[in-house]
Amino acid sequence: MSETTEIKETEVETTTDEKAPETAPKKKPLLSPQKIEVLVAIFLGITALLTAWATWIGSLHGGNQATNYTKSNNLASEGNSEYNAGMQLYLSDLMAWNTMMDYAFDKELANLEGKQAEVALIDGKLNTYAEQNCSAVMLEAIEKMTEEMNSPFEVPDMMDGYFVEANELLAQSREVLEEGQRDNANGDAFNLVNVIYSVVLFMLGIVGIFKSLPNRAVVLLIAVIALLLATIYMFTIPMPTGFNILSFFGAG
Repeated sequence: MSETTEIKETEVETTTDEKAPETAPKKKPLLSPQKIEVLVAIFLGITALLTAWATWIGSLHGGNQATNYTKSNNLASEGNSEYNAGMQLYLSDLMAWNTMMDYAFDKELANLEGKQAEVALIDGKLNTYAEQNCSAVMLEAIEKMTEEMNSPFEVPDMMDGYFVEANELLAQSREVLEEGQRDNANGDAFNLVNVIYSVVLFMLGIVGIFKSLPNRAVVLLIAVIALLLATIYMFTIPMPTGFNILSFFGAG
């Protein structure tokens, strides 16, 4: 009986001396619901500001596009008018040259008949007629004529002289039109950025409806990545021509 009691006491002491194993502390998640709510609020504000910026710059591109298209049309209209004027001047010079050829024929005929006084008279009429009826383009071409040429219209690049102003205006019109097309493309690019920002706002708005914390984190991560990519792309788009933000405050 005494031996049994000693064995029990020994077992009790052994059990008492043994320490219960300590439980390892639980690791806190990287993103708690409170942190996610704060991040969502921050990124909502950032996205809203960037959306406003992209909308404003896109509207400036749209305004420049409309202005450039109007200016291009006006320049093209002026260029076409100058082209028509150049064509009329060419036809006038052509008629004047035909008349001058008649004078030249009469002069040659009088010269063959030995009528020097008449030759001098016709020569004076010819010079006076040329000065009064020929354009500066034709007079310059007459001076450049060689013996092999039958008319000033055979002088190289003589015809281009009639359309110098027209070609300059039409070239300016094309340049302004191309600038307007670039503004149109840049405005479309900013509109695309706005679409992406709208998707980001939508995703940030639905983060809270997910009960699972990992799902919230995934949606938030996707929204942030889309926000970063859209912002990087936005800053690669050229700003409107002559843009200076200080000018809107009277300082530029």
